[in-house]
Amino acid sequence: MKKLNKNRIGRKVVLLLFVSLFSTSIALGQTEVFKNVVNNLAFYKQKKEIKFLGFAKKSIDSLIRTRADSADLKKSVYKAIVYSSIASLDSLNKLNQPVDFFEKTRQFIDKIASDRKSYKYQTDIDYAKHCIANVFLRKGFAYTRISDYNNAMQAFLSAKKYAPDFKNLNAYIAYTNNRLGNLLIAAKYYNDLLKTDSTKAEYIEAAANTFKAIGDTSRALKILQNGRKYFPDDKVLLLDEANIYNNRLDYQSLELLLPKLLEQNSENEEVALVGAKCYEYLHKFDKAEALYLHSIELNNTIVDPIYSIGLLYLKRSLLSTGEQSMQYIVTAGQWLEKANDIAPNDAKCLQLLKLIYTKTGERDKLDQINNKLKLLTNQ
Repeated sequence: MKKLNKNRIGRKVVLLLFVSLFSTSIALGQTEVFKNVVNNLAFYKQKKEIKFLGFAKKSIDSLIRTRADSADLKKSVYKAIVYSSIASLDSLNKLNQPVDFFEKTRQFIDKIASDRKSYKYQTDIDYAKHCIANVFLRKGFAYTRISDYNNAMQAFLSAKKYAPDFKNLNAYIAYTNNRLGNLLIAAKYYNDLLKTDSTKAEYIEAAANTFKAIGDTSRALKILQNGRKYFPDDKVLLLDEANIYNNRLDYQSLELLLPKLLEQNSENEEVALVGAKCYEYLHKFDKAEALYLHSIELNNTIVDPIYSIGLLYLKRSLLSTGEQSMQYIVTAGQWLEKANDIAPNDAKCLQLLKLIYTKTGERDKLDQINNKLKLLTNQ
């Protein structure tokens, strides 16, 4: 059974940076000693000019000159805020920091975070960690763009270490594992992602596709069914669920989706064709006929709906008697002749035409069909 076509480029997880300066409130108050540091951070926030982060760095560096200064946790936290902001926001390195600046900043933040008194500055340390996570995210996205999914995955895992509550990271880790063929790992991360209140239709689709890829169609179906409770009008999720029913030949379940499916895809000949076959299987022949005709109206160059409507009329002839039965046979022959014009070497279509011409007594056409069948058999 043909899979329903989504008629679009497959949706991908959108990778976006999640932190900007002061996206979380910084708790440190402005005292006279830190006035220049705080003011320059504020100027950056207002004007978005990297130079002010450079000024803030010079200010905090000037306050940390001795071993006692380095042991001052408050000064260290200010340094962590400034340095992590530069690492996160100066992606083009306009401030000309050394190559190891980010790594040393990361190690410094790890060190102060391990201080038993750091709980006093938890909000500020969390901000610095988010900045570090942001750098790892940027690295992960850069690796993703060049299809280096091993390094991308490691970068996203590192980002998760510093921002464990950023749920979208599960999507990025799942995505890279999926591209690496680690489908079971990807499925785990997608499954965790679906447990959150902020899940997205894209995640539901990706999770369902992953479970289908590992052969767990039942799990994929449950994900889609649950997902559509939150996104009942999502076109892609509806198509995915319909595809599973269609592939399983579960036409009773598929029929329940058809009204909305046909409404959302009124110009899609494949959807109309699948709907027609569903109604035909359920012996709702009038609805099936209407959808076959609609599919042909949308695209009269494909053989499937033309052949199928011919077969439908032939089936109806067997369920009728007398003149009505003969009329269905004649109509079936007209459609199957059109199908034969498109696919002249289709043996099944030729056999059906042979049956029809035998019933209608059209000897010349019957001879032509027999000759065609002999040629095909001898090839």
